[in-house]
Amino acid sequence: MKTLKDVPVGASAVIVKLHGEGAIKRRIMDMGLTKGTEVCVRKVAPLGDPMELTVRGYELSVRKSDAESIEVQ
Repeated sequence: MKTLKDVPVGASAVIVKLHGEGAIKRRIMDMGLTKGTEVCVRKVAPLGDPMELTVRGYELSVRKSDAESIEVQ
């Protein structure tokens, strides 16, 4: 299983499935990270957390712990 955390900087991926429960899953979906959405990893902070993504035409910062719960293809 490849997660969003494993996608290298500059690469794109498509979200296949969201893992997690309740409020965490709802928060991820509210940010626009839903099944079938294309995500591009723009940058990763110097210490590795957070990572900056381009989703649906806007910039979004996501913690690595949240990125681990997003399965991509």
